[in-house]
Amino acid sequence: MAVTLKQIAELAGVSRGTVDRALYNRGRVKPEVAERIKKIAKELGYQPNRAGKALAMTNHPMKIGVIAQATETPFMHQLRAGIEDAANDVAAFGAEVIIRSGVGLDVTDQLKMIDELLAEGINGLAIAPADNPHMRDRINSLVDAGIPVVTFNADIDDTRRMCFVGQNSELAGRTCAGLLNAITPEHGLVLPISGYQYNHSHALRIKGFCSEIEQSFPKIQTLPAVYCQDDEMLTQELTEETLRQHPDLTAIYIAAGGQAGVCRALERTGYADSVRVICFDLIPNNIRNLLDSRIDFLIGQDAHTQGFMPIMILFDYLFSGKTPENKYYYTDISIKNKYNV
Repeated sequence: MAVTLKQIAELAGVSRGTVDRALYNRGRVKPEVAERIKKIAKELGYQPNRAGKALAMTNHPMKIGVIAQATETPFMHQLRAGIEDAANDVAAFGAEVIIRSGVGLDVTDQLKMIDELLAEGINGLAIAPADNPHMRDRINSLVDAGIPVVTFNADIDDTRRMCFVGQNSELAGRTCAGLLNAITPEHGLVLPISGYQYNHSHALRIKGFCSEIEQSFPKIQTLPAVYCQDDEMLTQELTEETLRQHPDLTAIYIAAGGQAGVCRALERTGYADSVRVICFDLIPNNIRNLLDSRIDFLIGQDAHTQGFMPIMILFDYLFSGKTPENKYYYTDISIKNKYNV
């Protein structure tokens, strides 16, 4: 059986793109890493079998389109880094990644970006989609036209997309309900905060949380969820307004961005020691607030993988015809407190 770049990459602990750059002296690889890769390839008896196809692609380059939220939040910076790392890896084989981004999940903007990418001649699309019937129809029409689609970070039901890469959001919400029950009074009052109305992942986090509270911890009361649009100032205003209306609030569950706004609001109003907070994303500001006991639990979801993996799945399919083995590639539900972060 022929030795593959993937096998060499796994043994060397690097990406397939790094292996290609090392074996064909394309640069951008540390000398010691390149030496290790070449030694492994020689020991395995590797024979190049993709170089011809990569060379042919120089005349007809593969183009992968990506539509993500703009990098206005630290989480999106991490996700964008994953996209760019994947773009660098597939560039070694002549593939190009074209990125479009917009604030929030506005379906009109996303449909326009799809048109722009089609005009660029993309062969596949990775998208964090708005959960909207028009987007659902558009994804299905892309697949019907022979353009594979992978969703990431946010999914959309009832489409023929190849797969989804991201967290199991409903299970993450249920996990947070269990954590909150352990740190709040038996008759607690909780404010759930979501991000965008059309973000499927945010909606599932809220659904999972509220369902688990209702089913397993019925003495805890949840207020109606509010939308913060991943904005710190809006999140702060929503939190302060809720505290004015419900001074007996005992906990806040924030399923989206804007977490720092919650912490500021609790500090400003004197509730920092009495209101418990559970939120998402292992980003620097959240970690600082966790260590300072302004946040009780942080849930990580591996932003880098959510950006990196969709591009590699599309590349493998377009380059080698390899279809993904699963419909869902769930990233970890990582639970952190101040003692294990």
